[in-house]
This record gives sequence, structure tokens and C-alpha cells, in this order.
Amino acid sequence: MYRKDLITAEIQKLAEVLAKIMGLKLEGKFAEAEVIFNDTMQNSFAIPKEILDGDNLSSFEKWLNESDIPADKLDSLSEFLYYELGVSDARNKAIAPKLNLIYNLLADKHKIVHLVNLHRQKTIQQYI
Repeated sequence: MYRKDLITAEIQKLAEVLAKIMGLKLEGKFAEAEVIFNDTMQNSFAIPKEILDGDNLSSFEKWLNESDIPADKLDSLSEFLYYELGVSDARNKAIAPKLNLIYNLLADKHKIVHLVNLHRQKTIQQYI
């Protein structure tokens, strides 16, 4: 129970950070939003920048399997990455396949399927 409470609190903090990033983007403060995004990826998800930004999908898949992120936190990671789409074509091509892997992992390993995620999977196909 205690572990679940910690994860729930962490998810809440991540949701607040995501809202802040989205607000900064709406205000046109893209550099500041990017700094917070990168810090969150490193500190909250421990994903190396070169794996997230790189084109090597197998290294991301390896990281994803080895990190063993809980399902709720993995869903939060998908939220962060989804809102990175549309920044640029290069960013779309780097993020979309990784998002697809996350959605598949949520469905296959954790047996979690959201209607929102199904819709997003269809949306990201245009970037893959």
C-alpha cells in the first residue's frame, strides 16, 4: 500500500510538471519548456537523452524493458512524449516509434488499454 501511495504521489507531480510544460509552450517559452522536459526525462524516468532523442529504436526498447517502470508511471511517460509530437518532423520521427513501443508494452505486459491510447496509436502512425 505504501509503495502504491508513493507511485500515486509521483504520478501527481508528473502531471503537474506536464501541465507546466504545456503552459510554457502555449506562452511561446519553448526553450524553458524543453529544459523542464529534459530534466523530467532524466530525473523522473532516468532515460538518457541520447536514447530518447536517438534513432536507434532497439536501444530505447532495451532501456524500456530493463527499466521496469510501473504501469502508471509508464502511462505518464507516454503523456510526456505524446505532447512532444508536432514540434518538428525530426522530433516526430524520433518520438512516434517509441510511443508505439510504450503503448504496446502497456497493452501486452500490463494489460492496460485506454481508448485514448488507442486513438493516439492511430494518430502517431502518420509519423512512423
